[in-house]
Amino acid sequence: MAVTVKFFASVREALGTSSETLELPAGVSTVGALRAHLAARGDAWQQALGNPALRMACNQVMCGADTAVADGAEVAFFPPVTGG
Repeated sequence: MAVTVKFFASVREALGTSSETLELPAGVSTVGALRAHLAARGDAWQQALGNPALRMACNQVMCGADTAVADGAEVAFFPPVTGG
């Protein structure tokens, strides 16, 4: 199952990439599991994706960690937005 993963703002800057297409390993079927899988890549990934306030979206709809990820989905990660 392949998905497109997009990174925005400070997450993109920390990881040095704005998107990637990824074949999901067995057992990675939710947005939260995808986040954990990516964070396991190492320090920069853990720091960028480990923030509990990190926002997530699946197919351009805000979602929680338990949202199922289907083949061809687009999953996005971005920091919380602050206003001023």
